[in-house]
Amino acid sequence: MARYLRPTTLEEALALRAQAGETPLALLAGGTDVYPVRTHKSAWFQPFSRDVLDLGAVPELSAIQHDAAGTRIGATATWSAVAEAALPPCFDALKQASRQVGGVQIQNRGTIGGNLCNASPAADGVPPLLALDAQVELASLRGRRQLPLADFVLGNRRTALAPDEILVAIHIPAQPEGARATFLKLGARAYLVISIASVAAVIATDASGLVTAARIAVGACSAAPQRLATLEARLVGQPASADLAALVQSDDLAALAPIDDVRASAAYRRDAALVLVRRALTQLAGKPMEAAA
Repeated sequence: MARYLRPTTLEEALALRAQAGETPLALLAGGTDVYPVRTHKSAWFQPFSRDVLDLGAVPELSAIQHDAAGTRIGATATWSAVAEAALPPCFDALKQASRQVGGVQIQNRGTIGGNLCNASPAADGVPPLLALDAQVELASLRGRRQLPLADFVLGNRRTALAPDEILVAIHIPAQPEGARATFLKLGARAYLVISIASVAAVIATDASGLVTAARIAVGACSAAPQRLATLEARLVGQPASADLAALVQSDDLAALAPIDDVRASAAYRRDAALVLVRRALTQLAGKPMEAAA
């Protein structure tokens, strides 16, 4: 029979994780991924006998801290906590995404760390964090390490998390002054839906209205969400005007690898991503720097 483990300190959680060895533990935070998987297996008479390691009682994992040096979001912080946190406008994309992860009940239970570890190509939390240059903090009894988020999420349901590690926090460096952000998602309906395509964008401008920094990430159009590095570089130095979106060309999305599935064809996804990128830049170009300070 599977065991239910509920440590109250990170040290205890790491020790239990290490003791499991090669037998994987089912890490539980909000449960919005673990329980559906378990139910699905049961419906098809498939065993689910993994021990459960519940991280919900470890206080260190849920805090959100922000200062001039950057931001630390604990892995078990819920989407509702992220949406309600006192964070600057550069976090607007992450907050907008947090209110589109399922319904309010899911947002009250689901965690930002669980979203990253689940590693769905359509995960709403990944593009905004990529656009913020986020890094993940991983811990084990061997010590701690940090990885860029792009090096942590490796593909569909694949991460760089070692068998003895726990994701403990997401670190976001200080953003350029006046940076603002937006998140756009296309689905079959507005809420409670898996993305067909999603885009998160962060831009900053100087006093003359020229773009000084641009970061754009696309989700649901590759095995893992991706930044559009070539486009980002070309936007720097351009006026943040209504013409900014016109600089986006279909070749800027060449690195994406969308698939055909029941929600959309690959061609539709690519076209949708192009439209969303242009809309995101139009939105951000229309926000004066004073409003984003």
